[in-house]
Amino acid sequence: MTYLLWALPALAVIAAIASGRLDTIKAAVLGLSIAVPVAMFTGPAAFGGVQLVHALARGLWIGATIAPYILGGLLFWQIAAHGAAAPAGANVAGLQATGASRIARRRLLFFACFLVGPFAESATGFGVGMLGTVTLIRRLDIAPRPLMIFALLSQTMIPWGAMGSGTMLAAAFAHLPGSELGLYSMVPVSLLMLVWLALFWRTAREAGLGASARECAHEALWIAAGLALLAPATAWLGPESALLATYGPLIVLRYLMDVRPDRRAAWATARRAWPYIMLIAVLVATRLLPALKHELQALWKIAPFSDLPAWSPFFHAGSWLVAGGVLTALARGQGHGLAQEARSACKTGRPAILAVFLFAMMAEVLSGAGISRACAQGMFDALHQEAVLATPLLASVFGILANSGNAPNSLFMPSQIALAVQAGLSIPAVAALQHVSGTSMSLFSPVRMSIAAGLARGIGQERAVYRTLLPYAVCCLALLLSGAIGIVAAK
Repeated sequence: MTYLLWALPALAVIAAIASGRLDTIKAAVLGLSIAVPVAMFTGPAAFGGVQLVHALARGLWIGATIAPYILGGLLFWQIAAHGAAAPAGANVAGLQATGASRIARRRLLFFACFLVGPFAESATGFGVGMLGTVTLIRRLDIAPRPLMIFALLSQTMIPWGAMGSGTMLAAAFAHLPGSELGLYSMVPVSLLMLVWLALFWRTAREAGLGASARECAHEALWIAAGLALLAPATAWLGPESALLATYGPLIVLRYLMDVRPDRRAAWATARRAWPYIMLIAVLVATRLLPALKHELQALWKIAPFSDLPAWSPFFHAGSWLVAGGVLTALARGQGHGLAQEARSACKTGRPAILAVFLFAMMAEVLSGAGISRACAQGMFDALHQEAVLATPLLASVFGILANSGNAPNSLFMPSQIALAVQAGLSIPAVAALQHVSGTSMSLFSPVRMSIAAGLARGIGQERAVYRTLLPYAVCCLALLLSGAIGIVAAK
């Protein structure tokens, strides 16, 4: 009975979202309102008013370190996009023409799904990757159903989405450096890429854009090269800017190889892409130059909690996104619209930011009352090391329902870390499994599906797309479960 009470906040959130009657924000408010009395009256650790205020303050601080990624990313993308007709690196009008060769159209399709889409999602999040992908391939005369799948495939690198804000939040709950969690996340993400490639090949073939085995191998090599470069970039730069720094040059290289533009066309594309080029250069410099990195981190550092991330406004990637957006607007003579752009970014980002704050406070309340650790202890007593096998199942289900990895990470990451400690398992590996399961499986979320349907003009075809995706979802879950088995076996 006690364990049921402890699970009540999470169960309430799951039921509220699954019912469709409450959105994520209202479900989070419900979960937090239940978590407080459960923690105060049933928690195994002393948890009174002082402890409650401390836990809520910790949750607010975690949210405050994540919010700049969201607001800064939205502001920068809105301003930068106003000066370009399409996302960075997307000047591919020659390939978009319906008379282009099949191989040229196929290469544009791959370019949009696996390069431009992830880059756009990393720069901003909020489904911008889907928008960038659909914008590029809409003129290829692809039917709505496969177009929806191609839009969803832009989300395959979602742990690095929105400047890696979800990964940084997960790292905060796991008490790990963001770069370490991002690096460990490379393993399950790389395994899942096998499923995404298979889905891409099948869907492209059904859309009339099939390719030879040689072209498929060429595509697989591009994916492998991207992942191989992303791993050291994540270790050196952190998840905030690693994908931008890696995929930006890959987009340029692929564009030059596929389009082969003349000097005039190449210069026109560079002029549209200059805000992204400058942003990437600055972010890389602030991470790779030791003296500059140290000065920016020390210039103004706020760390109210020793075991939570500090905030250095002159080093934080979100601050540079805001600065990049402002400077871009001023350079283009659009300074008069900055206030409107800021209001628009706040309006768009408000739901995600509120969700981060609410779920972070809920997680800290349950953790502060000792409930997360006690639940992990109970699972270990019942299942021993095999308790970690439930990690991908719980995270995947909740990630699909919540359309985000932030909710399952907030609710389950503290208990998963406690379980890893109790079982003697690798803490970064368990944290990465939890994180990737929630974030990557959110690709199958009904919310994300509805966005894809709207962009692809496929409203009403969601059920048919789900039937196509079901075996691939099962394969993803099987790979994640095999990862859990591997963690247990590696002890």
